[in-house]
Amino acid sequence: MNDDPSFVPVVIVGAGPTGITAATKLAQYGVDCLVLDRWQDVYPQPRAVHLDDEIYRLLAGLGIADEFAAISRPAHGLQLRDRNMRVMAQFHRECAESINGYPQANMFDQPELEALLRANLKQYPHAVLRVDAEVTEAVPIGIDKVQVTFTDRVSGEEHRVETRYLLGCDGANSLVRAAIDARMEDLQFQQRWLVVDVATAAELNQWEGVHQVCDPHRAATYMRIGDTRYRWEFRLLPDETADDFSTMAALYPLIRPWVEGVALDELELGRVAEYTFRAQVANRWHRGNMFVLGDAAHLTPPFIGQGLCAGLRDAMNLGWKLAGVVNGWLPESVLDTYEQERMPHARYMIRFALAVGTAMTAGGEVGNFLRRVVLPRLHRIPGVREKIVDSTTPALHSSALAHKSRGRRELAGKLCPNPVLVDGKRLDNVVGARFAVITSAPLDPPQRDEMTRRGAVVVAAHPGTELALWLAVGRAMAAVVRPDRTVLCAGRDLAEVCCTVPIFAPPADTGA
Repeated sequence: MNDDPSFVPVVIVGAGPTGITAATKLAQYGVDCLVLDRWQDVYPQPRAVHLDDEIYRLLAGLGIADEFAAISRPAHGLQLRDRNMRVMAQFHRECAESINGYPQANMFDQPELEALLRANLKQYPHAVLRVDAEVTEAVPIGIDKVQVTFTDRVSGEEHRVETRYLLGCDGANSLVRAAIDARMEDLQFQQRWLVVDVATAAELNQWEGVHQVCDPHRAATYMRIGDTRYRWEFRLLPDETADDFSTMAALYPLIRPWVEGVALDELELGRVAEYTFRAQVANRWHRGNMFVLGDAAHLTPPFIGQGLCAGLRDAMNLGWKLAGVVNGWLPESVLDTYEQERMPHARYMIRFALAVGTAMTAGGEVGNFLRRVVLPRLHRIPGVREKIVDSTTPALHSSALAHKSRGRRELAGKLCPNPVLVDGKRLDNVVGARFAVITSAPLDPPQRDEMTRRGAVVVAAHPGTELALWLAVGRAMAAVVRPDRTVLCAGRDLAEVCCTVPIFAPPADTGA
């Protein structure tokens, strides 16, 4: 694609993890897209430090599973501690492969992940990243185009490009969100926190998971994010700022419980920053052919480590649908399912994060009751332990691409597992970026021919295998799985299930 085109099918504003993920998915399907970012390079300071097995699976679909493994560290789970550092509850997570094929909790350095994503994008000629490009305006042209104006921050030259679809991955102060006349709904949470990154070769001898200190006076979080890198987060008191902790000597009293016995000169202060944690959701995620994703659409408090994950889920959800529309495989109406599916999902995860944050930081009788009575028993409450230990996100709401019934074991809207098949390959590696029909009953030749015509991969769920058990638990004989691995529909009538598969045929040379 020309580096300075006058028209591009898709323009993406923002080259953070969400924007680059969206661009990569589109490019895998052969869709030309232009990514515009106002900065020259990746933001150098770490922000997000955690992602779960579902997102690891998504990264594998982008082609960087091995590279991410080299820069990440599986975590053992979560401990809830009281103000005296006594463990009130512990939730273990598997460091080995989960149902998605990867560790359940993974710690990493965001600049390293972003560098991987950008390097990987260069493999796809259909995507172009233009840096030092500050978008100043997005204006609809007629009913099917948007004109995007941006300024080259080096030369000062102004440029315009027309696009059929505009994706706003441009953060909390999103220009695209303003262009679609959306506003952020405040979920009534705002706290100032100190975020600290420290490097040391000394071994801290701490439990290898996330520590959440539940204390209304000084709630805190500790986590190891690399072999020599550590992250602490502390709630700031009203009269405190990050400047009060700008030296290791000033910071040491806060981190002492974790570094007792380690000399100050063995601790290297990477950065100290103040963040205001908010909980917000945009009231509209698209208008016409303009969409918002990631922080432009929602802000999640960090208590369950799902902020970055939510943005990548947005990119995956919208990416394959938009590729289907641009390539003529799907009707444009399917783009309405992006907001229908993702908004309730994001809202649920934000409220779950708020519940954890309230337990950590709430004062008064309610907060004391939560910490004294509820938190120490969380791991014994049916369903709650599984929710915290198993990072599986809730099923998507019903939509034109998630045909849900009222069954309690309904598979539609949920992710399918990613097991090793009888031929030794993982499901995702067999299916690629296509639709799949997973079935415990054989298709007849005409049905197989029709699935081939529609571009779908047929996967046999052999008796006794993980896929067969998954179907049986869901009371289904077959399931149609979308390219984002979400189940479109499932049921006992094989012919009926197969009829829901759309024509979706990525060309062979896309690697999909």
